[in-house]
Amino acid sequence: MPDDATRTSWRAVRALPDFRRLLELRAVSQFAEGLFQAGIAGALLFNPEREADPWAIAGAFAALFLPYSLLGPFAGALLDRWDRRLVLIGANTGRVAVILVVGALLAAGAGDIPILLSALVANGFTRFVSAGLSAALPHVVPRDQVIAMNSVATLTSSIGAFTGAIFMLLPRWLFGAGDSGSSITILMVAVPVAGALWLSMRFPPRLLGPDPSAAAVHGSVVYAVATGWLHGARTVIAVPAVASTLAGLASHRMVFGINTLLMLVMVRHVEDATVAGFGITVLFVMAGGTGQFLATIATPALIRKWGRYATPNGALLLAACVQLCGATLQLPVMIVCGLVLGAAGQVVKLCVDSAMQIDVADALRGHLFAVQDALFWMAFIAAISCAAAVIPADGRSPGLAVAGSVLYLVGLAIHATVGRRARRG
Repeated sequence: MPDDATRTSWRAVRALPDFRRLLELRAVSQFAEGLFQAGIAGALLFNPEREADPWAIAGAFAALFLPYSLLGPFAGALLDRWDRRLVLIGANTGRVAVILVVGALLAAGAGDIPILLSALVANGFTRFVSAGLSAALPHVVPRDQVIAMNSVATLTSSIGAFTGAIFMLLPRWLFGAGDSGSSITILMVAVPVAGALWLSMRFPPRLLGPDPSAAAVHGSVVYAVATGWLHGARTVIAVPAVASTLAGLASHRMVFGINTLLMLVMVRHVEDATVAGFGITVLFVMAGGTGQFLATIATPALIRKWGRYATPNGALLLAACVQLCGATLQLPVMIVCGLVLGAAGQVVKLCVDSAMQIDVADALRGHLFAVQDALFWMAFIAAISCAAAVIPADGRSPGLAVAGSVLYLVGLAIHATVGRRARRG
Protein backbone atom coordinates (compact mmCIF):
# COMPACT_ATOMS: atom_id res chain seq x y z
CA MET A 1 0.00 0.00 0.00
CA PRO A 2 1.42 3.46 -0.80
CA ASP A 3 2.69 5.53 2.13
CA ASP A 4 -0.14 8.07 1.89
CA ALA A 5 -2.73 5.28 2.00
CA THR A 6 -1.02 3.81 5.06
CA ARG A 7 -1.08 7.17 6.82
CA THR A 8 -4.74 7.56 5.91
CA SER A 9 -5.55 4.16 7.43
CA TRP A 10 -3.81 4.93 10.70
CA ARG A 11 -5.46 8.36 10.92
CA ALA A 12 -8.79 6.56 10.49
CA VAL A 13 -7.85 4.19 13.33
CA ARG A 14 -7.14 7.12 15.65
CA ALA A 15 -10.53 8.60 14.75
CA LEU A 16 -12.34 5.37 15.78
CA PRO A 17 -11.77 4.86 19.54
CA ASP A 18 -13.92 1.73 19.80
CA PHE A 19 -12.08 0.14 16.88
CA ARG A 20 -8.79 1.06 18.51
CA ARG A 21 -9.85 -0.76 21.68
CA LEU A 22 -10.81 -3.75 19.54
CA LEU A 23 -7.33 -3.68 18.00
CA GLU A 24 -5.73 -3.64 21.45
CA LEU A 25 -7.79 -6.68 22.44
CA ARG A 26 -6.86 -8.47 19.19
CA ALA A 27 -3.17 -7.77 19.67
CA VAL A 28 -3.01 -9.06 23.25
CA SER A 29 -5.24 -12.06 22.52
CA GLN A 30 -3.22 -13.09 19.46
CA PHE A 31 0.08 -12.63 21.29
CA ALA A 32 -1.21 -15.15 23.82
CA GLU A 33 -2.36 -17.44 20.99
CA GLY A 34 1.03 -17.33 19.25
CA LEU A 35 2.86 -18.01 22.50
CA PHE A 36 0.53 -20.88 23.40
CA GLN A 37 0.65 -22.61 20.00
CA ALA A 38 4.43 -22.28 19.77
CA GLY A 39 4.77 -23.51 23.34
CA ILE A 40 2.60 -26.58 22.68
CA ALA A 41 4.49 -27.34 19.44
CA GLY A 42 7.81 -27.09 21.26
CA ALA A 43 6.55 -29.21 24.15
CA LEU A 44 5.20 -32.06 22.00
CA LEU A 45 7.11 -31.99 18.69
CA PHE A 46 10.55 -30.65 19.64
CA ASN A 47 10.93 -31.98 23.14
CA PRO A 48 13.93 -34.30 23.77
CA GLU A 49 11.77 -36.14 26.31
CA ARG A 50 9.08 -36.97 23.71
CA GLU A 51 9.07 -38.46 20.16
CA ALA A 52 6.71 -37.71 17.25
CA ASP A 53 6.30 -39.67 13.98
CA PRO A 54 4.09 -38.46 11.07
CA TRP A 55 0.96 -40.05 12.49
CA ALA A 56 1.70 -38.59 15.92
CA ILE A 57 2.08 -35.13 14.35
CA ALA A 58 -1.20 -35.49 12.46
CA GLY A 59 -2.88 -36.84 15.58
CA ALA A 60 -1.66 -33.90 17.63
CA PHE A 61 -3.11 -31.40 15.17
CA ALA A 62 -6.37 -33.35 14.97
CA ALA A 63 -6.73 -33.50 18.75
CA LEU A 64 -5.99 -29.79 19.08
CA PHE A 65 -8.27 -28.44 16.36
CA LEU A 66 -10.77 -31.01 15.07
CA PRO A 67 -13.18 -31.15 18.06
CA TYR A 68 -13.79 -27.40 18.05
CA SER A 69 -13.98 -27.40 14.25
CA LEU A 70 -16.92 -29.80 14.46
CA LEU A 71 -18.63 -28.05 17.39
CA GLY A 72 -17.69 -24.44 16.66
CA PRO A 73 -20.53 -23.62 14.24
CA PHE A 74 -23.01 -24.80 16.88
CA ALA A 75 -21.41 -22.59 19.52
CA GLY A 76 -21.05 -19.79 16.96
CA ALA A 77 -24.81 -19.36 17.11
CA LEU A 78 -24.30 -17.87 20.57
CA LEU A 79 -22.32 -15.01 19.02
CA ASP A 80 -25.52 -14.01 17.22
CA ARG A 81 -27.72 -14.50 20.28
CA TRP A 82 -25.81 -13.20 23.33
CA ASP A 83 -24.03 -9.92 23.95
CA ARG A 84 -20.65 -10.50 22.26
CA ARG A 85 -18.91 -8.54 25.02
CA LEU A 86 -20.11 -11.11 27.58
CA VAL A 87 -19.08 -13.95 25.29
CA LEU A 88 -15.55 -12.52 25.05
CA ILE A 89 -15.36 -12.12 28.83
CA GLY A 90 -16.53 -15.70 29.43
CA ALA A 91 -14.24 -17.20 26.78
CA ASN A 92 -11.15 -15.39 28.07
CA THR A 93 -11.96 -16.46 31.63
CA GLY A 94 -12.10 -20.06 30.43
CA ARG A 95 -8.79 -19.61 28.58
CA VAL A 96 -6.99 -18.52 31.76
CA ALA A 97 -8.28 -21.52 33.72
CA VAL A 98 -7.44 -24.13 31.06
CA ILE A 99 -3.97 -22.70 30.34
CA LEU A 100 -3.10 -23.11 34.02
CA VAL A 101 -4.21 -26.75 33.78
CA VAL A 102 -2.04 -27.39 30.69
CA GLY A 103 0.99 -25.85 32.41
CA ALA A 104 0.42 -28.01 35.48
CA LEU A 105 0.13 -31.19 33.37
CA LEU A 106 3.43 -30.45 31.63
CA ALA A 107 5.13 -29.74 34.95
CA ALA A 108 3.88 -33.12 36.23
CA GLY A 109 5.22 -34.93 33.15
CA ALA A 110 1.75 -36.11 32.06
CA GLY A 111 1.31 -38.03 28.80
CA ASP A 112 0.40 -36.47 25.48
CA ILE A 113 -3.31 -37.32 25.62
CA PRO A 114 -4.32 -35.31 28.74
CA ILE A 115 -2.16 -32.39 27.56
CA LEU A 116 -3.78 -32.45 24.09
CA LEU A 117 -7.29 -32.75 25.54
CA SER A 118 -6.72 -29.74 27.77
CA ALA A 119 -5.07 -27.78 24.97
CA LEU A 120 -8.00 -28.40 22.62
CA VAL A 121 -10.35 -26.87 25.21
CA ALA A 122 -8.08 -23.83 25.36
CA ASN A 123 -8.11 -23.66 21.56
CA GLY A 124 -11.90 -23.83 21.57
CA PHE A 125 -12.11 -20.77 23.80
CA THR A 126 -9.54 -18.99 21.61
CA ARG A 127 -11.44 -19.71 18.40
CA PHE A 128 -14.57 -18.38 20.07
CA VAL A 129 -12.77 -15.13 20.88
CA SER A 130 -11.38 -14.86 17.36
CA ALA A 131 -14.78 -15.38 15.70
CA GLY A 132 -16.38 -12.90 18.09
CA LEU A 133 -13.84 -10.19 17.31
CA SER A 134 -14.28 -10.65 13.55
CA ALA A 135 -18.08 -10.58 13.78
CA ALA A 136 -17.93 -7.44 15.95
CA LEU A 137 -15.68 -5.38 13.64
CA PRO A 138 -18.48 -3.85 11.49
CA HIS A 139 -19.98 -2.42 14.70
CA VAL A 140 -16.97 -0.19 15.36
CA VAL A 141 -16.12 1.04 11.84
CA PRO A 142 -18.20 2.70 9.09
CA ARG A 143 -19.33 0.37 6.30
CA ASP A 144 -17.22 2.12 3.66
CA GLN A 145 -14.07 1.44 5.73
CA VAL A 146 -14.68 -2.25 6.48
CA ILE A 147 -12.17 -3.61 3.93
CA ALA A 148 -9.38 -1.23 4.95
CA MET A 149 -9.99 -1.63 8.69
CA ASN A 150 -10.30 -5.41 8.36
CA SER A 151 -6.80 -5.41 6.88
CA VAL A 152 -5.57 -3.29 9.78
CA ALA A 153 -7.21 -5.69 12.24
CA THR A 154 -5.76 -8.75 10.48
CA LEU A 155 -2.33 -7.11 10.37
CA THR A 156 -2.56 -6.44 14.10
CA SER A 157 -3.55 -10.07 14.73
CA SER A 158 -0.69 -11.38 12.59
CA ILE A 159 1.88 -9.20 14.32
CA GLY A 160 0.53 -10.23 17.73
CA ALA A 161 0.59 -13.96 16.95
CA PHE A 162 3.99 -13.76 15.28
CA THR A 163 5.47 -11.82 18.21
CA GLY A 164 4.05 -14.33 20.67
CA ALA A 165 5.47 -17.29 18.73
CA ILE A 166 8.92 -15.70 18.54
CA PHE A 167 8.79 -14.65 22.20
CA MET A 168 8.48 -18.36 23.04
CA LEU A 169 12.14 -18.75 22.14
CA LEU A 170 13.17 -16.71 25.18
CA PRO A 171 11.68 -18.93 27.93
CA ARG A 172 12.68 -22.01 25.92
CA TRP A 173 16.28 -20.76 25.92
CA LEU A 174 16.15 -19.75 29.60
CA PHE A 175 14.35 -22.77 31.04
CA GLY A 176 15.06 -25.56 28.53
CA ALA A 177 13.13 -27.61 25.97
CA GLY A 178 11.97 -30.36 28.36
CA ASP A 179 8.68 -30.70 30.18
CA SER A 180 9.62 -28.34 33.02
CA GLY A 181 10.75 -25.57 30.71
CA SER A 182 7.70 -26.05 28.50
CA SER A 183 5.38 -25.80 31.50
CA ILE A 184 6.87 -22.40 32.39
CA THR A 185 6.31 -21.21 28.82
CA ILE A 186 2.65 -22.29 28.89
CA LEU A 187 2.02 -20.77 32.31
CA MET A 188 3.34 -17.44 31.01
CA VAL A 189 0.47 -17.43 28.49
CA ALA A 190 -1.96 -16.77 31.34
CA VAL A 191 -0.59 -13.22 31.70
CA PRO A 192 -1.59 -11.87 28.24
CA VAL A 193 -4.87 -13.82 28.37
CA ALA A 194 -5.68 -12.09 31.67
CA GLY A 195 -4.89 -8.83 29.87
CA ALA A 196 -7.33 -9.78 27.10
CA LEU A 197 -9.97 -10.51 29.74
CA TRP A 198 -9.50 -7.03 31.22
CA LEU A 199 -9.67 -5.40 27.78
CA SER A 200 -12.91 -7.28 27.02
CA MET A 201 -14.51 -5.67 30.06
CA ARG A 202 -13.81 -2.16 28.75
CA PHE A 203 -16.49 -2.30 26.06
CA PRO A 204 -19.98 -1.03 26.89
CA PRO A 205 -22.75 -3.66 26.85
CA ARG A 206 -24.14 -4.47 23.37
CA LEU A 207 -21.60 -2.25 21.58
CA LEU A 208 -20.19 -5.27 19.71
CA GLY A 209 -23.59 -6.64 18.72
CA PRO A 210 -25.50 -8.58 17.70
CA ASP A 211 -28.13 -6.24 16.28
CA PRO A 212 -31.82 -7.16 16.30
CA SER A 213 -32.72 -8.30 12.80
CA ALA A 214 -35.40 -10.13 10.86
CA ALA A 215 -32.61 -12.38 9.57
CA ALA A 216 -31.83 -13.58 13.08
CA VAL A 217 -32.40 -17.23 14.02
CA HIS A 218 -35.53 -17.22 16.15
CA GLY A 219 -36.52 -19.74 18.77
CA SER A 220 -34.77 -20.94 21.90
CA VAL A 221 -31.03 -20.82 22.52
CA VAL A 222 -31.00 -24.64 22.31
CA TYR A 223 -32.61 -24.49 18.85
CA ALA A 224 -30.18 -21.78 17.66
CA VAL A 225 -27.18 -23.81 18.83
CA ALA A 226 -28.50 -27.11 17.47
CA THR A 227 -29.02 -25.60 14.02
CA GLY A 228 -25.78 -23.60 13.98
CA TRP A 229 -24.15 -25.65 11.23
CA LEU A 230 -27.36 -25.64 9.16
CA HIS A 231 -27.86 -21.87 9.21
CA GLY A 232 -24.16 -21.25 8.59
CA ALA A 233 -24.12 -23.63 5.60
CA ARG A 234 -27.32 -22.15 4.17
CA THR A 235 -25.83 -18.67 4.35
CA VAL A 236 -22.64 -19.81 2.61
CA ILE A 237 -24.66 -21.35 -0.23
CA ALA A 238 -26.88 -18.28 -0.52
CA VAL A 239 -23.98 -15.81 -0.83
CA PRO A 240 -21.74 -16.78 -3.79
CA ALA A 241 -19.04 -14.26 -2.80
CA VAL A 242 -18.63 -16.13 0.49
CA ALA A 243 -18.91 -19.64 -0.98
CA SER A 244 -16.31 -19.00 -3.68
CA THR A 245 -13.68 -17.43 -1.44
CA LEU A 246 -14.20 -20.11 1.23
CA ALA A 247 -13.46 -22.75 -1.42
CA GLY A 248 -10.24 -20.97 -2.32
CA LEU A 249 -9.30 -20.64 1.35
CA ALA A 250 -9.99 -24.34 1.97
CA SER A 251 -7.64 -25.32 -0.86
CA HIS A 252 -4.91 -23.11 0.63
CA ARG A 253 -5.35 -24.65 4.07
CA MET A 254 -5.11 -28.16 2.63
CA VAL A 255 -1.85 -27.29 0.88
CA PHE A 256 -0.59 -25.65 4.05
CA GLY A 257 -1.32 -28.87 5.93
CA ILE A 258 0.68 -30.92 3.39
CA ASN A 259 3.62 -28.49 3.49
CA THR A 260 3.58 -28.38 7.29
CA LEU A 261 3.84 -32.16 7.55
CA LEU A 262 6.59 -32.29 4.90
CA MET A 263 8.60 -29.68 6.80
CA LEU A 264 8.09 -31.19 10.27
CA VAL A 265 9.06 -34.70 9.14
CA MET A 266 12.05 -33.54 7.09
CA VAL A 267 13.55 -31.39 9.84
CA ARG A 268 13.39 -34.30 12.27
CA HIS A 269 16.00 -36.01 10.09
CA VAL A 270 18.54 -33.19 10.15
CA GLU A 271 21.49 -33.45 12.49
CA ASP A 272 20.56 -32.47 16.05
CA ALA A 273 16.86 -32.20 15.21
CA THR A 274 15.92 -30.78 18.63
CA VAL A 275 17.98 -27.63 18.00
CA ALA A 276 18.65 -27.33 14.26
CA GLY A 277 15.28 -28.83 13.26
CA PHE A 278 13.44 -26.52 15.60
CA GLY A 279 15.39 -23.56 14.21
CA ILE A 280 14.45 -24.45 10.62
CA THR A 281 10.82 -24.77 11.65
CA VAL A 282 10.97 -21.31 13.23
CA LEU A 283 12.36 -19.91 9.96
CA PHE A 284 9.52 -21.58 8.03
CA VAL A 285 6.94 -20.05 10.37
CA MET A 286 8.65 -16.66 10.18
CA ALA A 287 8.62 -16.78 6.38
CA GLY A 288 4.91 -17.53 6.28
CA GLY A 289 4.22 -14.81 8.85
CA THR A 290 6.22 -12.30 6.83
CA GLY A 291 4.23 -13.17 3.72
CA GLN A 292 0.98 -12.69 5.62
CA PHE A 293 2.22 -9.35 6.94
CA LEU A 294 3.07 -8.07 3.46
CA ALA A 295 -0.21 -9.35 1.98
CA THR A 296 -2.23 -7.69 4.73
CA ILE A 297 -0.68 -4.35 3.85
CA ALA A 298 -1.11 -4.80 0.10
CA THR A 299 -4.56 -6.43 -0.12
CA PRO A 300 -6.74 -3.28 0.19
CA ALA A 301 -4.84 -1.70 -2.72
CA LEU A 302 -5.09 -4.92 -4.74
CA ILE A 303 -8.84 -5.09 -4.17
CA ARG A 304 -9.26 -1.45 -5.16
CA LYS A 305 -7.36 -2.12 -8.38
CA TRP A 306 -8.59 -5.59 -9.36
CA GLY A 307 -11.74 -6.13 -7.30
CA ARG A 308 -12.82 -8.86 -4.89
CA TYR A 309 -13.21 -11.42 -7.71
CA ALA A 310 -9.97 -11.11 -9.69
CA THR A 311 -7.70 -10.64 -6.66
CA PRO A 312 -8.25 -14.13 -5.13
CA ASN A 313 -8.05 -15.68 -8.60
CA GLY A 314 -4.59 -14.16 -9.12
CA ALA A 315 -3.45 -15.20 -5.62
CA LEU A 316 -4.50 -18.82 -6.14
CA LEU A 317 -2.88 -19.03 -9.58
CA LEU A 318 0.38 -17.61 -8.18
CA ALA A 319 0.23 -20.10 -5.30
CA ALA A 320 -0.21 -23.05 -7.69
CA CYS A 321 2.93 -22.05 -9.60
CA VAL A 322 5.02 -21.41 -6.49
CA GLN A 323 3.96 -24.72 -4.92
CA LEU A 324 5.58 -26.54 -7.85
CA CYS A 325 8.89 -24.90 -6.93
CA GLY A 326 8.57 -26.42 -3.49
CA ALA A 327 8.53 -29.89 -5.05
CA THR A 328 12.34 -29.72 -5.07
CA LEU A 329 12.07 -30.35 -1.29
CA GLN A 330 15.13 -28.20 -0.69
CA LEU A 331 14.59 -26.63 2.71
CA PRO A 332 15.80 -23.10 1.72
CA VAL A 333 13.53 -23.16 -1.34
CA MET A 334 10.59 -24.36 0.76
CA ILE A 335 11.13 -21.50 3.22
CA VAL A 336 11.03 -18.95 0.38
CA CYS A 337 7.96 -20.66 -1.07
CA GLY A 338 6.38 -20.49 2.39
CA LEU A 339 6.72 -16.71 2.30
CA VAL A 340 4.93 -16.40 -1.06
CA LEU A 341 2.28 -18.97 -0.18
CA GLY A 342 1.65 -17.24 3.15
CA ALA A 343 1.05 -14.00 1.25
CA ALA A 344 -1.27 -15.63 -1.31
CA GLY A 345 -3.28 -17.40 1.38
CA GLN A 346 -3.65 -14.19 3.37
CA VAL A 347 -5.01 -12.37 0.32
CA VAL A 348 -7.72 -15.03 -0.03
CA LYS A 349 -8.41 -14.96 3.73
CA LEU A 350 -8.92 -11.19 3.72
CA CYS A 351 -11.29 -11.47 0.77
CA VAL A 352 -13.30 -14.10 2.70
CA ASP A 353 -13.50 -11.84 5.75
CA SER A 354 -14.55 -8.85 3.64
CA ALA A 355 -17.30 -10.86 1.95
CA MET A 356 -18.70 -12.01 5.29
CA GLN A 357 -18.51 -8.55 6.85
CA ILE A 358 -20.04 -6.73 3.86
CA ASP A 359 -22.41 -9.20 2.18
CA VAL A 360 -23.90 -10.97 5.23
CA ALA A 361 -26.39 -9.62 7.77
CA ASP A 362 -25.02 -9.09 11.29
CA ALA A 363 -27.58 -11.51 12.72
CA LEU A 364 -25.87 -14.40 10.87
CA ARG A 365 -22.28 -13.17 10.90
CA GLY A 366 -21.29 -15.08 14.04
CA HIS A 367 -22.59 -18.32 12.50
CA LEU A 368 -20.57 -17.68 9.39
CA PHE A 369 -17.26 -16.86 11.06
CA ALA A 370 -17.60 -20.03 13.15
CA VAL A 371 -18.24 -22.06 9.98
CA GLN A 372 -15.22 -20.43 8.33
CA ASP A 373 -13.01 -21.31 11.29
CA ALA A 374 -14.30 -24.88 11.23
CA LEU A 375 -13.62 -25.34 7.51
CA PHE A 376 -10.24 -23.66 8.01
CA TRP A 377 -9.05 -26.38 10.36
CA MET A 378 -11.00 -29.33 8.97
CA ALA A 379 -9.35 -28.81 5.58
CA PHE A 380 -5.95 -28.56 7.26
CA ILE A 381 -6.45 -31.71 9.34
CA ALA A 382 -7.90 -33.73 6.44
CA ALA A 383 -4.88 -32.90 4.28
CA ILE A 384 -2.28 -33.55 6.96
CA SER A 385 -3.93 -36.89 7.85
CA CYS A 386 -4.03 -38.06 4.23
CA ALA A 387 -0.43 -36.98 3.76
CA ALA A 388 0.63 -38.88 6.90
CA ALA A 389 -0.72 -42.09 5.33
CA VAL A 390 1.63 -41.90 2.31
CA ILE A 391 4.62 -39.81 3.38
CA PRO A 392 7.92 -41.72 3.60
CA ALA A 393 9.84 -41.87 6.87
CA ASP A 394 12.25 -39.11 5.85
CA GLY A 395 9.47 -36.86 4.53
CA ARG A 396 10.90 -36.59 0.99
CA SER A 397 7.81 -36.92 -1.21
CA PRO A 398 7.79 -34.59 -4.27
CA GLY A 399 4.44 -36.09 -5.23
CA LEU A 400 2.80 -34.56 -2.17
CA ALA A 401 4.12 -31.13 -3.10
CA VAL A 402 2.79 -31.52 -6.66
CA ALA A 403 -0.57 -32.61 -5.23
CA GLY A 404 -0.61 -29.30 -3.39
CA SER A 405 -0.34 -27.42 -6.68
CA VAL A 406 -3.27 -29.43 -8.04
CA LEU A 407 -5.33 -28.51 -4.96
CA TYR A 408 -4.65 -24.82 -5.57
CA LEU A 409 -5.87 -25.21 -9.17
CA VAL A 410 -9.05 -26.93 -7.95
CA GLY A 411 -9.65 -24.07 -5.51
CA LEU A 412 -9.05 -21.59 -8.32
CA ALA A 413 -11.54 -23.37 -10.61
CA ILE A 414 -14.25 -23.35 -7.94
CA HIS A 415 -13.62 -19.74 -7.00
CA ALA A 416 -13.61 -18.58 -10.62
CA THR A 417 -16.85 -20.46 -11.39
CA VAL A 418 -18.88 -19.68 -8.26
CA GLY A 419 -17.42 -16.19 -7.83
CA ARG A 420 -18.56 -15.24 -11.33
CA ARG A 421 -22.15 -15.53 -10.12
CA ALA A 422 -21.42 -13.15 -7.27
CA ARG A 423 -19.78 -10.73 -9.68
CA ARG A 424 -22.81 -10.74 -11.99
CA GLY A 425 -25.11 -10.24 -9.01
